[in-house]
Amino acid sequence: SELGGRLLNFCLPDAKEDVVADDYGLQMLTTLISDESVVAASDENSLKLFELAKKVARTDVTVFINGPTGTGKEVLSKFIHQHSNRKENAFVGINCAAIPDQMLESILFGHEKGAFTGAVAANQGLLRAANSGTILLDEISEMPLNLQSKLLRVIQEKRVMPIGSSCEVDVDVRIVATTNRNMFSEVKSGNFREDLFYRLNVFPLNNLSLYERIDDVIPVTAHMLCKSLLEHGEIYSITEDALSALMQHAWPGNVRELDNIIQRAKILCTQNVITVPDLIFDSDGSEAQPNTAEILAAKFKASAASEII
Repeated sequence: SELGGRLLNFCLPDAKEDVVADDYGLQMLTTLISDESVVAASDENSLKLFELAKKVARTDVTVFINGPTGTGKEVLSKFIHQHSNRKENAFVGINCAAIPDQMLESILFGHEKGAFTGAVAANQGLLRAANSGTILLDEISEMPLNLQSKLLRVIQEKRVMPIGSSCEVDVDVRIVATTNRNMFSEVKSGNFREDLFYRLNVFPLNNLSLYERIDDVIPVTAHMLCKSLLEHGEIYSITEDALSALMQHAWPGNVRELDNIIQRAKILCTQNVITVPDLIFDSDGSEAQPNTAEILAAKFKASAASEII
């Protein structure tokens, strides 16, 4: 369309008429006019995954998402919620690996006033906060075994007992769990309850690494740059060569690594135009290659010198 062409010329100043340029322009346009239920994806593998996730979302089954760190498991979880009949209700997420064991039980199941030292007021807990909605149990493989048994009862009975209470409370919540580990190995080694695993693993979904869905790099990049526009009013464009460089990277850090690189490029670029030299990829600091911090420092030093001249 004419609007898509104008947007392409603005956001991709050196664009030639090829697939990369056309795809980026369309992705920028799509991101700007879409609501939060639309995800940034164009790779065939991703499109198949999200189509399957839509079918799962229409049911009320528990979903277990497995995938490497930084691949967007929370994005897929929210997508399921937004396409379910619970979308008008709460979506609550909790990272089981980020909360100390002593606090996790209280945060998840709630507590009564005076249940323990410091419990000056009652807390309903996140399971009840997500009632009629969806709760994301991120990195559930990190959950302590004693809490796993309590969660199993919640799934089986649809009731939760807060700490310090003698009465169970009804709860209607859809559970989406995620992990980056091999759960069969975790169960075999005794780190995760087998009965809970099979309660959670009703419908498993696998998130692919970014290099396995490389055609997602362009729409995800467009989404990140559009986010700067929508949230901060900052308008950035990117050259076609820079996009091609992103497409050729192996992405060991997945989408999280891409986000870091785009954040760096936004700081380093001149006149808000991201070029190839602005893309600082992560390095391991080996003798053959300086680490990322050294590369950034050198880039800033060179930039400062050119300004003085």
